[in-house]
Amino acid sequence: MAERIEQRLEDRVPELEQLERVGLFTRREIRAVLRKASALEYKIQRRALRKEDFINYIQYEINLLELIKKRRARIGYSFKKDEIENSILHRVHCLFNRATGKWKDDVQLWLSHVAFCKQWNAKHQLSKVFSSMLAIHPNKPALWIMAAKWEMESQLSSESARHLFLRALRFHPESPKLYQEYFRMELMHAEKQRKEKKEFEQAKMDLGEFSYSEEILNGEMARIIYRDAAQKIKGVEFHLAVLSIAKLFDFTQDLQKEILESLQTKYADDPLTWDYMARRELELGSLQSTEHTTKQMKVSEMTQREERCCAVFEEAVRAVPTEDMWKCYITFCLERYNRKTNSEELKQKRLERTLSVFNKAHESSLLPEALYKQWLQLLLESNLSEKAVEVAEAATKRFSLSVEMWQMRLQVLIQLKSGDVTQCFEEAVKHVKSKGTLPLWALWVEWSEGTNSKEDTEALYQRSLHATTPAESVTMKEKYLDWTYRNGGYKKVKRVFTSLCENRPFSLDFFRKMIQIEKEQESCKMLNLREYYERALREFGSTDSDLWLDYIKEELSHPQGKPENCGSIHWRAMKMLQGDLVEDFVSKYTLLQTGHL
Repeated sequence: MAERIEQRLEDRVPELEQLERVGLFTRREIRAVLRKASALEYKIQRRALRKEDFINYIQYEINLLELIKKRRARIGYSFKKDEIENSILHRVHCLFNRATGKWKDDVQLWLSHVAFCKQWNAKHQLSKVFSSMLAIHPNKPALWIMAAKWEMESQLSSESARHLFLRALRFHPESPKLYQEYFRMELMHAEKQRKEKKEFEQAKMDLGEFSYSEEILNGEMARIIYRDAAQKIKGVEFHLAVLSIAKLFDFTQDLQKEILESLQTKYADDPLTWDYMARRELELGSLQSTEHTTKQMKVSEMTQREERCCAVFEEAVRAVPTEDMWKCYITFCLERYNRKTNSEELKQKRLERTLSVFNKAHESSLLPEALYKQWLQLLLESNLSEKAVEVAEAATKRFSLSVEMWQMRLQVLIQLKSGDVTQCFEEAVKHVKSKGTLPLWALWVEWSEGTNSKEDTEALYQRSLHATTPAESVTMKEKYLDWTYRNGGYKKVKRVFTSLCENRPFSLDFFRKMIQIEKEQESCKMLNLREYYERALREFGSTDSDLWLDYIKEELSHPQGKPENCGSIHWRAMKMLQGDLVEDFVSKYTLLQTGHL
């Protein structure tokens, strides 16, 4: 092993000599490079190889290349690159090859090699990397696409890119993304040939026997790919994706028409088809000259376009009366409403249209639950309070078991300072099952704190503890404790804490809150702190090492503390803590003893 490492270090000598000779590195720096290289070489020649060692070595060499590049720029020296950089580049490629050969499944390692080749313009090497990577990872479409894009965009070889896509489709015959990118590549190739032909014609050059195929120029290859894909891939999303790609090229009108007809034939009942057809009306605007158009004309034209969109959507919700279809319609209306405009008239029309569509969907009982909240926000923003209350009530009737709907209705009533809040809360907890009602109770007590008397609020807190599930009551206990301290003082909170401790479960924050309250008192008693810590440790002593450490710190720092108790607390912690928590506790306890914690 030593002989091999010595040989590798000797191979470095010519490049290092050149670095010193041309003044890029000093003799001292050359020695430092040799020492570091020797240490890194030993690590990658061991029997038990580690990926991190290869990565560190590669990173070191890349950093060295970057340093050489900066120093060349600083002194303005650009010669001897073959003897210096190329030697390092070759070594980095060899390291990457060894690493990817050993850890073949690590895709990130392969991609790092690809990125390195691109950065240093190693085209020949990159071609080899892609070949090896795809032979080992043929099951990843994204890698095939990456390789094909490189061939097309960097190597300017549409033939190689096409060959890669065809190979990829043998492994993934139903991959939408592969077909989309292959379709895009063929259209890019057609566009490139059209530009070439146009330039030749403008230059009046004689092309001899060479001629451009009209079929390829018109995107026939892309049409064949689309037809093949359409037979294998089902779903409107693929057709829409392909159509959006075709629209990027100005010579694909016939192809777009074919995709659109296929979309309307095969997926006439799909909401996404109707959504696309409606939004398309926005793009089919006036083609007249815009030089002399006034602001009013622009507003009028935009209004007409949006009305055409809505006409298609109206037809859609009649043809496909589903929640998804209404959702598409409402989403479009909200998007248009949220667009900035200086025209108050246009903004008002958009608002009226959006509220009208919400109302129609609601009357059809096809408004999705999630959209009621947006409707209410819009009504409140528009100061339509009565309508908001009416809508919120209707929403809870339709979705009577939904906590979110009741919460939304209550928030509307609270915001409007209605007198029906208590009645609505009572109605909500009656309809909704106990599981999941925590948000309702939290909202209720929060509202009560600012509205009702202390006695009513306390009664509500106590009622909430019995009405919620045991797991949810934990949060209510924390809130109850905090409220009692703010409104009843220390003696009251101590009584409440004792009564709450009679019923499990508890949270760690519940105990920590009580410990914090005790510490805030002028006459903070260690006896009380011990009681709270002991209660907390009974519940969480086996799962929280920090609790034991805090207990020890308290005994050490409190005026009434007993440092001699720390030994027994440590012994108990070691017995109770589980798994890795013991090691965590020991390390932190050591830091505490040495004054570093």
